Amino acid sequence: MMIQADPQFEALLTYLKDARGFDFTGYKRSSLMRRVGRRMTQVDIEDYGEYQDYLELHPDEFTALFNTILINVTGFFRDADSWEFLRNEVVRPLLLTKAADSPVRVWSAGCASGEEAYTLAIMLAEVLGPDEFRQRVKIYATDVDEEGLAQARQASYTEKDVSALPPELVERYFEVTGGRYVFRKDLRRSVIFGRNDLIQDAPISRIDLLVCRNTLMYFNAETQARILSRFHFALGEGGVLFLGKAEMLLSHTSLFAPIDLKRRVFRKVPRFLQTNGAMLVDVPHVPVRAEVGPIDQLRNEAFQASPVAQIVVTADGLVALANRQAEALFGVTSRDIGRPFRDLDVSYRPLELRRFIEQTQVERRMTRAGDVEYMRGPGDSVHLEVQLHPLVDADGGLLGTALVFHDVTGARRLQEDLEHANRQLETAYEELQSTNEELETTNEELQSTVEELETTNEELQSTNEELETMNEELQSTNDELQSINDQLRSSTNELDEANLFLEAVLTSLRAGVTVLSRDLVVQVWNRRAEDLWGLRKEEAIGEHFLNLDIGLPVEQLRPAIRKVLNGEPQPQETQLPAVNRRGRQIEVRVVCTPLVSSAAEVIGAILVMESDHFNGG
Repeated sequence: MMIQADPQFEALLTYLKDARGFDFTGYKRSSLMRRVGRRMTQVDIEDYGEYQDYLELHPDEFTALFNTILINVTGFFRDADSWEFLRNEVVRPLLLTKAADSPVRVWSAGCASGEEAYTLAIMLAEVLGPDEFRQRVKIYATDVDEEGLAQARQASYTEKDVSALPPELVERYFEVTGGRYVFRKDLRRSVIFGRNDLIQDAPISRIDLLVCRNTLMYFNAETQARILSRFHFALGEGGVLFLGKAEMLLSHTSLFAPIDLKRRVFRKVPRFLQTNGAMLVDVPHVPVRAEVGPIDQLRNEAFQASPVAQIVVTADGLVALANRQAEALFGVTSRDIGRPFRDLDVSYRPLELRRFIEQTQVERRMTRAGDVEYMRGPGDSVHLEVQLHPLVDADGGLLGTALVFHDVTGARRLQEDLEHANRQLETAYEELQSTNEELETTNEELQSTVEELETTNEELQSTNEELETMNEELQSTNDELQSINDQLRSSTNELDEANLFLEAVLTSLRAGVTVLSRDLVVQVWNRRAEDLWGLRKEEAIGEHFLNLDIGLPVEQLRPAIRKVLNGEPQPQETQLPAVNRRGRQIEVRVVCTPLVSSAAEVIGAILVMESDHFNGG
């Protein structure tokens, strides 16, 4: 069923195209109106005209609307079975047909936040190995969403984003930084991101593998046909197109033949062109040198006489033209015409120009590298500004790139001289201002010095009085300290007497006595305990009671000790067989009582050990 066009909705689409450069007129109206309506509901607007007014007043709303329309649903190795088929049945055979050192060019159209582009990088690195991947592979990843491209360029993902990847791939291709997973920088350089509108912008050319998954389904049939025609132009001979599950291409068999229809993998069909009744196959164009006429000679001389150095590189990366200034500056001669640009020194010195060329070709706009220093010889340097212009034909196809080198050495030196003069003038003004301020400050300091000398005299008198007062206070403090020292000495003597008395009491007891802390560490071990078990006081105090190696089975006393420590008020009595220090068997009666503090808290246990010789022992 055809959806009747809504004039207000069509006006809204025209406004989006004119205001922000997003052309949604080729999208399917059913899904497009549904997504726009969803965003209008979120801002509580029902009328398309009213929503257009809202966009004019709230520029931030464009981002929210575009994110709603474009969806940007993606992931690493989405539909893993299709990617497995692509790697084993398509990519490996495709690489075998290419020369060992030939470049591999891949286009990820509609790359969103970059997962699809980095999936391609992982797959190709696994097939080729990282070293060969870095030398041969270029992955051009494009989208119309600048916000998504900015995220993709960062190559940073959450743990959830990479959860679908096998752990070994995560370990090989990602580095954990700040809790996020960042794609390897050495491989990231082979992935080039740029904005490209599939409807309006020219396609990238000479592509071996073109991946555009679940993007065509948003466009109507007419727009799909136009985009597929561009894809056909973009792919090289034998190139492969990889689409999403919802895209069939059943009506475009003249452009693409299915390799595996289930997994949506197609191969480019060579296009036959009919001219005067003859059938011609679309073959690579081979330039033919024609006789040079007056106009051509004039153009050539004008190019050669240009006051700035210029080099023209073909879309295939070959040197097409170089003028006299380029020869004088970089040594590029007529013998270099037809050579790969990457083989020339100027391709990487004074700066790496190949990535700028690739950026220019992808984005189809002029790029600039400003203020680059180039050393022509010892002590001879020039400053250059390099401009790169894409050269396209009438149909939007890429022909090559023009490199223009402007010598800005004079302007740079004039700017440096001007900056130097400004700095000197500012310095002189600051020094003059500083001198004036110093003179004023000196006058104030002299006046202040006189006042300070008078004040110092008064302060010295005051200090003398304070010192006398402090001397008296120190003498008083010394007397107090002497009194405290006498009291401490008296207390120490009393404590020593008390300890001697306690020691005499414990020594006089006929029973062995030990006092334990709450954690069963021995605190007291009397003389009778030494005689009974052969363990000196110095060996017992500070040890855990249950760890003592004596003839008494101390482990059997644990229950009685625990009861006392847990607050049992009644003494716990136990009769145990034992072996005394002489190796004789004896019977020991052990009485365990609590050790209670002045605050009525149990702080330990007292064990009294009495023995009689075992009968027959």
